Amino acid sequence: MAEPFVIVGGDAAGMSAASKARREAPDREIVVLERGKWVSYGACGLPYYVKGDVESLEDLVAVPPEKFIDERDIDLRTGHEGIAIDTDAGTVTVRSDEETYEQSYGDLLIATGARALEPPIDGLDLDGVFTLHSMDAGAEIKSYVENGDLDSVAVIGGGYVGIEMAEAFDAHGLDVTLFEMLPQVLSTFGESVGEAVGEHLREQGVDVRLSTRVERLAGDGTIEAVETEDGTVSVDAALVGAGVVPNAELAEQAGVELGETGAIATDEYGRTNVENVYAAGDVAEMTHTVTGEPDHVPLALTANRAGRAIGQTVTGTETPVGEIAGTAVVKAFDLAAARTGITDEAEARQAGFEPVSVTINAPSRAHYYPGGDELELTMVADRETERVLGASIVGREGVAKRIDTVATALHEGMTVEDVEYLDLAYAPPFSPTWDPVLTTAKVLNGQLE
Repeated sequence: MAEPFVIVGGDAAGMSAASKARREAPDREIVVLERGKWVSYGACGLPYYVKGDVESLEDLVAVPPEKFIDERDIDLRTGHEGIAIDTDAGTVTVRSDEETYEQSYGDLLIATGARALEPPIDGLDLDGVFTLHSMDAGAEIKSYVENGDLDSVAVIGGGYVGIEMAEAFDAHGLDVTLFEMLPQVLSTFGESVGEAVGEHLREQGVDVRLSTRVERLAGDGTIEAVETEDGTVSVDAALVGAGVVPNAELAEQAGVELGETGAIATDEYGRTNVENVYAAGDVAEMTHTVTGEPDHVPLALTANRAGRAIGQTVTGTETPVGEIAGTAVVKAFDLAAARTGITDEAEARQAGFEPVSVTINAPSRAHYYPGGDELELTMVADRETERVLGASIVGREGVAKRIDTVATALHEGMTVEDVEYLDLAYAPPFSPTWDPVLTTAKVLNGQLE
């Protein structure tokens, strides 16, 4: 019988791998080591839990631990942390509250995820200062907001988490000040999207401070103010949403190679440089479908898909983990903003392309059908090959549907003309005759010609 398939990390990638491996190999021993108490949960839903749209943390759990254990026969060990890997011996050193022991493996998946980045700012240890990258953190923030005597909160960082948490705090009646060190929020979405979202946040009452570097969080035990180069803002709490860092230390100490992004380097099957050791999820790099180069874009679908593929590979059927396009969508009060591929011309040039881009405004529905709104779309292509490189969209409806169309085009290597002639669905309540994606491609094709 094969040695156990051991997985370090029990969230999206880890539990997807365990479940797929169990279906493919009913008799193989599968061990999952998870240092916390939560498994298979949707961390992306935490801002909506804090806001109150999601009633309980348990609602964010896709599959409860007991179902993995009782119904899927997976040896799931919560409260057990992998603290060292001996690749020569094929063992993981595991620590729990009761003991420290060695767990042997035949195949090993490192799915240790990522943690919230803590920028070099004094005062991060003050009470009332939070990051949001775990279920427990979500519970702490919600309790602090609902039970504390708060009037104001700072959000440091204008990325996904910062935007979503600004809305969550506003729903609790707090005065929200958002600090972003770059000239726009959602910097990876492109200038036009960032400007539109920033303006909408201001319309909703958020004090948006761009090109503003936070220097210090001040207070006597509890946060009282945010100090910047432009002055001081009094606050009662702060959320730091400066990005994430892969939890790659365990792998690196075992001799597993990291890529230039700081995440674990893997091949098309999720294999690392060490035999029988795989990596997936927020701790691992993936291949970008536009550039063909390794990239690190930690998103839920990426983790689930890669984990599932590895679960199939280790049970005998080699399955690629797939490529990524960095496709994402975020809710900002009444707006939705989405992006896929390469949206920045400077980034495109750095990747070896000669970018051409257009930005258009188009209606989300037929002009005569009530309830529609205007969408703003930017599409980028390579002049030489005429291949679509990426797009960004911002608007009040139909945004996610349309960015998925472009993402599909990226994975298929389609040209702008290919996209222009796609046969997309049309009915007045959902789209004009020429869908905005088609119109954008048509205008961009004219630029290329």
